[in-house]
Parts: sequence; C-alpha cells; structure tokens
Amino acid sequence: MDWRTKLLDPTPRARQDYQSLATPVYRGSTVVFHDQNAVTDDWRQAQNGYSYGLYGTPTSLELAARIADVEGAEETFIVPGGQAAIALIYLSFCQAGSHALVPFSAYGPNKAMAEGLMRGLNIEVEPYDPLVGADINALIRSNTSLIWCESPGSVTMEIQDVPAIVEAAHASGVHVALDNTYAAGVMFDAFAHGVDISMQALTKYVGGHSDLLLGSVSTRDAAGVEKLGPIYQQLGLAVSPDDCSLALRGLQTLALRLDMLEKSALTIANWLAQQPLVDKVLHPAMASCPGHDLWVRDFSGSTSVFSFVFDNHIDAKQVINFINNLQIFRIGMSWGGVNSLAVVYPDLIRPTQDFAGRIVRLNIGLEDVDDLISDLEQAFRTIG
Repeated sequence: MDWRTKLLDPTPRARQDYQSLATPVYRGSTVVFHDQNAVTDDWRQAQNGYSYGLYGTPTSLELAARIADVEGAEETFIVPGGQAAIALIYLSFCQAGSHALVPFSAYGPNKAMAEGLMRGLNIEVEPYDPLVGADINALIRSNTSLIWCESPGSVTMEIQDVPAIVEAAHASGVHVALDNTYAAGVMFDAFAHGVDISMQALTKYVGGHSDLLLGSVSTRDAAGVEKLGPIYQQLGLAVSPDDCSLALRGLQTLALRLDMLEKSALTIANWLAQQPLVDKVLHPAMASCPGHDLWVRDFSGSTSVFSFVFDNHIDAKQVINFINNLQIFRIGMSWGGVNSLAVVYPDLIRPTQDFAGRIVRLNIGLEDVDDLISDLEQAFRTIG
C-alpha cells in the first residue's frame, strides 16, 4: 500500500479499550457504515444509531442525555446557543397564522425574534404581563399554539405562577415553553410544574466559565420529541463537540458553583438593600422582588443574577458613572460564569414602569464577597 493511502486509512492503529473519567471528544461529519444496507439519514441517532455528524456525535449526545436526566425530560436537543433554542421551539410549535404569548419581561432576543422573524412568517407573538397568572386564560385565542414563560424575568426578575399558566394553557390545548436558564434546570423543576418544553442557554451556568456557546431544548414527552426533531434536522443545528466537552465538565462542578454563587449573591443583595442610594433590590429570594411568594413555593434555591434600582434622585448619567468606576465587576451582558459582571439598562421600560436608566443588573461570580462589596462601595462614593 502506498504511503499516501496509508496516511488516509482511518482504521485505528492503537488499542481501543481505553477508558477514563472524561467523555471523549468525537469530531466528525461523515459517519462510516458497516455496509450499504446500514446507510440512513435519520436525526433519531440516540435510538437508531449514528448517521451524520450534523445530528450529533457521542460527545453531544452524552451531554443531551445528561441534561435530560437532570431535568427529567423525555429527550433533550443540544443546539448552538440560547437563541437557537428559542428559534427551534417557535418553529416547532408555531406556523403561519399561529398566535403565541411571551411575557414582556422575557429575554430581549426572544422579543426581537417575535417582532422580526416570527412576524415575517405571519406568526403573531403578543406580549403579556408576567404576573398575570391564571388570568392568562383571557389572552388565549383559538389559534394560540404556544405560551412562553421566563421565571424570573430578564432584568426585572418577576417570578411567574407557572403552574397556573400551565393549567390555563392545557385546558385550551396550548403548549407551554419555559426559559429555565436562571434555574440551571435544577432550581425549578419545569416538568413537575407541568411545562411541556424547557430550554436553557447552557452558555450560562452549565458552561460556567464564559467560554462556550450552547443551548438545550428538553421536552416532557414523545410527542414533543416528534415535533422538535424534524425542525432540528431541517435547521441544521450542529454544535461543537469541543463546546459539548466543556459543558460536560461544567456539569461536574455545577452543584458546587451554584451553592457558592447563591450564598454570595444573597449576601451582596442584602447589603445593597441597606444602601441609601438604592431604592429596591430585585432578587427572587427577597420580599422586594415581584412574585417572591411564588419563588418560595416553587423554587429550591436562587442563583447569581439579580438587579437593583437606584433611588429616584439619582439620574441616568450618575448610574453610568457608577458602572464605569467599578474595578472588579466587569461590564458585560452575559452571566453565570465565574466573574462578576455589571451592566446598566438605560433604555429599559416595562409597561408598568419607566426605570429612567436607574436599573442595574449584577452577576455575582466566585470572587471574595468582601472584595466585591468594597468595589461597590467605592463606586457608590463616586456618585454619592
């Protein structure tokens, strides 16, 4: 055999009985079949065997299986990011002429997709008050096919009465999807509370180090799998096996990180509540957060992200000055990693309140709590 051919022969030369504690990283687009009769093109790789790298490798399917196991799902699909997860859900459960409901406190890109791509596909997405609870029944139409929940809400942190929304939705045959990223799929049991589809941006807590982009979509039953699977295939939602490997490693330390993040975030939130320049703290575990009683009822804990609102006599320019003077907190949009972040939302308006540029969202990382409080103190002094 010519040396050129030898170099291209994929037959393994080394022993193949190696086992370790880490999931191997499988990279590949082409799947090699034993014979022609075995050739298939099927997204159901977990059930029917591998057919094409686009639909997953042993690395990505291992991550999917572990997320499904933790969430109690029938099956989980791993996608390139949280926004891809949102798109997969919309396109699987809505079609031209459909009506969907999304809380006005939802993740900004969800609302942007509703106003952009979904509108272009003749899918009407109507915003609703996240605290509506069972009264959402009045918003459900004959063509409503999907209701989104996000609890807590983005930035303003409203806790939703998910079981009440689910009951109203299911009475009308409507599916309920939940963005469960805040709870990392573990602090709120989506399927025990009746949700049909639970998604996460694995970029946040599962990845945990601000260095990967992944999302997950989990479904409670086989009917959901059959709705999601064909769209997953048609959209070509391939993921990086290297990112999946990092996420698998992140799962191993998730419990430790969440425990420390919860304690540190609560310490800082309670400290902020005592500061004279702060009007209110929006942390789910505190009574000042809208829907706090629902958090007590439905959640098993809190995580690292929360917001606070400056007092009315502080203007937007002073808030920006506060942010710019932070030294340990970095200015950034994402959260869930090991570094503390801060960002102001100068244009954030809710139907019930105009924050006038005075609302700041924090992500508490793994730094020493006293150092973080000292950083906030010195930034407060620049505007006090």
